[in-house]
This record gives sequence, structure tokens and C-alpha cells, in this order.
Amino acid sequence: MELWSVRIPETGTVVAQAERAERVGWDGITFTDSQNLVGDPFVAVALAAAATERLRFATGVTNAFTRHPAALANVAATVQETSGGRFVLGIGRGDTALFHLGLKPMKVDRFAELVTDVQAYLANDTIDCDGHPSRLRWLDRAKQAKVPLDVVASGPRVLSFAAGIAERVTLAVGADPDRVAWALDLARTAAVDAGRDPAEISFGMYVNVGCHPDLDAARDLISGAVAAFAHFSSMPGSSGAGLAEPDRAVVAEVGRRYDSNEHLSNAAAHTEPLNAEFVDRFAVVGSPEVCVDRLRALAGLGIDRFVMTGPSFRADRDHARIAEQLITGEVLPALREGDASWAATS
Repeated sequence: MELWSVRIPETGTVVAQAERAERVGWDGITFTDSQNLVGDPFVAVALAAAATERLRFATGVTNAFTRHPAALANVAATVQETSGGRFVLGIGRGDTALFHLGLKPMKVDRFAELVTDVQAYLANDTIDCDGHPSRLRWLDRAKQAKVPLDVVASGPRVLSFAAGIAERVTLAVGADPDRVAWALDLARTAAVDAGRDPAEISFGMYVNVGCHPDLDAARDLISGAVAAFAHFSSMPGSSGAGLAEPDRAVVAEVGRRYDSNEHLSNAAAHTEPLNAEFVDRFAVVGSPEVCVDRLRALAGLGIDRFVMTGPSFRADRDHARIAEQLITGEVLPALREGDASWAATS
């Protein structure tokens, strides 16, 4: 089981963030990519990798619009080299990165076309670029293995595409076991249809985790992140597929109200449609024991990698501090119990 955390690529803090993440037991951290809001994640990876030894890094997530596929593959392969092979290229259709350019998320067909080109460049293949053969020639001299491609997916079309092309598929469908099972089954079937062995794909998931002994406080800590991921499930091409019937209306209303200027903020008006029952299904909330049990149950479905989002922006600072202590002091160690591979590398 891989345990990853989400971080913001602020150049003044990335080294300290990475050193702490490695020290307290995370396998990796993902850096967000939203050029109008935060620093560059690839620069952040280069800085953080130089200060750590085993920690892995990923974009969480980049897109294939703001960088040409050749440029995106190039910078990904470069940080793969400089990090000693510890990088994963996480990619999605684009949310705030495109919003702040006045654009909507990429259409699925165009997304698939560009990501296919990115994967070809990463594999040192040659593609036809408007009649010109194009590849990353310097990869002939690369010393590290190919950068793994990780497609983050919420809807059935992206899930199916991801299972046919990527080394890693990361779900962004919430934490309801029935919906996670639906997404995994769809992806595995698509992999077989594409002539791939599903066992060769690493399946992970983004999961909003509010860890606090007070259940209401746990829910409040992550309302901004829960709304953001609910919003992903309301995008065209996602459409709430696989959701339990009571949750469809909540997701649709969050999507209708969603204001990307208040992305990940607990104070945003678009968090208002979230009710306790929805949060309890869509996220993992409660005491450390409850969180561990929920995550173990999800792992039992075939999830071998969790990317955990903790307290959102404008969360109560005291509650957020408690949550951080419980996650790193109790949840991570409990999930590590019996993990021989972790004991060997820690």
C-alpha cells in the first residue's frame, strides 16, 4: 500500500514539506499544478527531490493543454532524471489551470488525443507532428526508467481510456465502496478490452480524509475538498456516473454552484449542499480507528495507493493541527502494520 499526501508547490516551503513528509512516513507527495494560483510543480519536485532520499513525487495533477505534449513529457523526463527515478506524471482534464485562462476542462476526446501523445513521447516513440517526425531525442541518453503515466479519472470515458494506456490509474470518485468498486470494475474491463492485463496497472484513489475525534469537526475540516471532488464528478464526461441515487442531487447542485475562485475553500458557498450523510459516504471522516478501518476496506477492493487530502483552506487551525497529528501519528503507522516492504525501506 502506497500512502501519498497532497501539497502546494510554494518554492519557499517545498523543501521543508518534503523533508517532513519523508520523516513522518509518507511514500510520496503530489504537487498541484495551477499556474495562476501556485508555483511550478516541476521546479518544486526538483527542489524537494534534492533534499530527500526515498520520497516519491507526482503532479496532482497537470494537464495537456497548458504545455505542449512534447514540452510536458520533456519536463517530466527531466525531473525523473534529476530525482533518481522518483517521479510520476499525474494528469487530468484540467480544472483551475484552465479556469483561470477562461477555459473549461478539456473535452474527453481531445484529452485522450493529447495524453496519447504525451505517453508516446515518454516512451521515446516517434509521433507525427503535422507531418514532421517528432520525439525526445535526448532520452537516448537517459539513465532512469520511463516516467510512469498516471491518469486521474472520475467519469467512465476517462476511466476506460486510462485503463488502456497508463501505468497508473487514480480514481477521483469519492470513498463510497460501491462507487469505488464500480470504477475499478469498469477500468479492469476496459483494460482487458484493450488487450492489457489489469494486474499490471496500479490502481489508486484520491480520498478526502478528515481525522478528528469530533465527527462534526472532522466533516468541517474537509468540506472544501469534498466539494471540489464532488464538482469533478459533475463535469461533462463524468455526470455522476456510479453514484448512489441519494448522492446524485448533491453532486449536481455542488457542480451547478461551483465557483473555482473559491476552490478548496471551506468557506465557499458551494459547500452548502453537502450534508452529513453525503460527506460520510464520499469521504473518510472520524477517529483514527474509523479512518483506518475505512481505508483498509477500500484497499480490500483492489486499491493499492491512496492520495490523501487533509484539511482544506480556511479550516479551523487547532482542529487541523489535531488532524495532522492523528494522521501521521496513528493512521499511517496503523496502515503500515504488517507491511514488510515498508519496514525494509524505512
